[in-house]
Parts: sequence; structure tokens; C-alpha cells
Amino acid sequence: MHPEPGTKNQEPIRRTFKVTLSYDGTDFAGFQRQSNARSVQQVLEEALAPIEGSAVVVHGAGRTDSGVHALGQVVSFTLTNPISVGDLQQALNATFNATAAADVRAISVELAPDNFNARFAARAKLYRYRIINADLISPFERRFGWHIQRPLDVAPMRDAANALIGEHDFAAFQAAGGDVKTSVRRVTLSEWSDPSTPDARSGQAGRLLTYEIAGNGFLKYMVRSIVGTLVEIGYGRRAVSSVEELLASGERSKAGQTAPPHGLYLVRVDYDTAAPVSF
Repeated sequence: MHPEPGTKNQEPIRRTFKVTLSYDGTDFAGFQRQSNARSVQQVLEEALAPIEGSAVVVHGAGRTDSGVHALGQVVSFTLTNPISVGDLQQALNATFNATAAADVRAISVELAPDNFNARFAARAKLYRYRIINADLISPFERRFGWHIQRPLDVAPMRDAANALIGEHDFAAFQAAGGDVKTSVRRVTLSEWSDPSTPDARSGQAGRLLTYEIAGNGFLKYMVRSIVGTLVEIGYGRRAVSSVEELLASGERSKAGQTAPPHGLYLVRVDYDTAAPVSF
């Protein structure tokens, strides 16, 4: 005989949440939980456990590496606690503050379909890389951009970036140790912006170069390897045509250095399968 609704024996309702996080990746060993280092996943799961009264497993849209930041990382998890989305957001951020995790914030909380998984439902991501191209760098910027003193010629960097748009085999920009089945990815945006404005906080003149790349998936260190290669083109060490040659070769050893992690940001994750990918 089934219990009447509202009785003590009724099964708790399990709901799926979609949460967008922003974090300063400097003091994290990446998003994914690790046995011997602090991670974003660990901090979030530890904040959720007392709310749920038991362990909660969090799924992230992207496994950002050590030192990489996020403006719009998306995670998903399920709870039986009937807490509202507003109260959950407030509780998470209060816990982050109370546990010395002020470097992460839940910037939005939503209910999602029961089968939603932040990683497997993702259809595209947008990444941004910041370069401070100036003699001096503000101490407030040192954790959030790659400081390059030598002047960069942005025009050939733009031309080379444009050659990455489309579907290609990006094996030449993949770090060793990846566990993907294929290194073929589709890039829908690859461009540099060059505001050429002084740093208002330090008063030092210089350029903030911003590279943005969007696509349906990214390989391990792919964006940072691309940036390192494009910077070598900006130095004049490589020709613009070398990008197409690298894509054809598939050899990582022929590409440029891996740019440092602190200039990289996961900006957005796209889940709209009906509309074309657009950033």
C-alpha cells in the first residue's frame, strides 16, 4: 500500500540545480577535486554538504587548470533539501565567506531539468586571454594577465587567429596526457582586441590585448598553446602561414610555448542547442 502524499514515508523530491560560478583561480589547483590540493569542486562540495546533510557530487562544465580563472563556469548537482534558489545562492556565498573561500562566488542559481549535466549538456564555450603589453604592470594586474614588455605587432596576430576559425584537427595545440577520442574541434570565434588604453589604476601607459576564442570543445592547454604561438607571430618569430602548417602537421613540438595560466578566463558556457553558436 502506497503512503499518502505528505506522510513521513514519502520519498524526498530530488531537484537538479544549475549554478554559474565566478572565481579567481590563483589559489586553486584547478576546478577538479584533487587528493592533495585545493580545488573549486572541493570548495563547492564542502559548502553544499551541510545544506544537504550529506555529500553532494558536483559536475563542472569545464576542468579549468591550476591558476585559470572563470567568469562563467557552470556546475550542476542534485539536492533533496527544499531550499529555494535564492536562499541557496545566499547560503553558498555566505559559506564561501565564512570558510576563507572568498575567491569564488555563486553568481546565479537556477533549477534545471532532471537530466541536466553541466559537462555533457554543454554545446560551446567562450574563453578569454589577457595580455598586458607594457613596460610596467600594475601590482593589481599581475595575477590576472600575462605581462609582456616587448612590443607585439597585433596585425599579423589577428590574421593568424582568423586562420583557426572552422573545423580543424588541433592536435598541434594539445598537451600530452589528454584522454579525448579525437582532437578535431570547431572554432566559431578567434580574434584579438587592442584598446590601447593606459592602466587607470597604475597610471602606466600600455596596451591590454585581449584574445577571445569560442568553439564546441577545447583540448588540454589548447587555448594557452594557441596564445603562445600567436605571441611568437606578434614578435615576428613566426609567419602568419605557420598556423595552417601547424594544423596540418599535428605536432605539438612545432607550436609555440604554453602561455601562463593566470591570463586565461572561462567566460561563458552555451547550452542553447536550438540557436546557432554565437558569442
